Amino acid sequence: MSGQEQTTAFTEEQRSGLRARQVDQDRTLSAMHRLEAALADAAPRREGPWLDAVLGALGELQAVTAEEIANAERPDSLLSDLSRSQPRMRNRARALRLQYVKLRETISGLRQELSAHGDDVDFADVRQRLGWVLTALRHQRARESDLIYEAYYDAFRLELRHAEPGTGTP
Repeated sequence: MSGQEQTTAFTEEQRSGLRARQVDQDRTLSAMHRLEAALADAAPRREGPWLDAVLGALGELQAVTAEEIANAERPDSLLSDLSRSQPRMRNRARALRLQYVKLRETISGLRQELSAHGDDVDFADVRQRLGWVLTALRHQRARESDLIYEAYYDAFRLELRHAEPGTGTP
């Protein structure tokens, strides 16, 4: 995928990277939705069960974001591919990776903090703080999508679409 050489099709490795990224994104989005549902449940007079549900959903989000980060660091990931093939985007890819690590650390820290409080938590504050985390994750995902789209569109002049079920093609 050099800047001098334009092809009209993605390599199998790139298609695989697109599929892997989509699986990661779907898994993370599902965990985000579960956390939102837990946060939206009634909390007054049931702080213990509410907090347990929030901590469970937050633990799941922590696990899937850690896996997504690990996958993005792999040498065959889309971010790695564009860092190698499009040097002008290397710093943006690095910044995305660093921001994901900060978000993971924030999630981990909030989970530890909430676990330490027992049932004595300000649920309005918890909702607001975790809402910020969810917003930051959405922003981060959009930035990554923009970067990947820009890199591959520039290289191939092809639209990136979700893979069609059963076709294996983007």
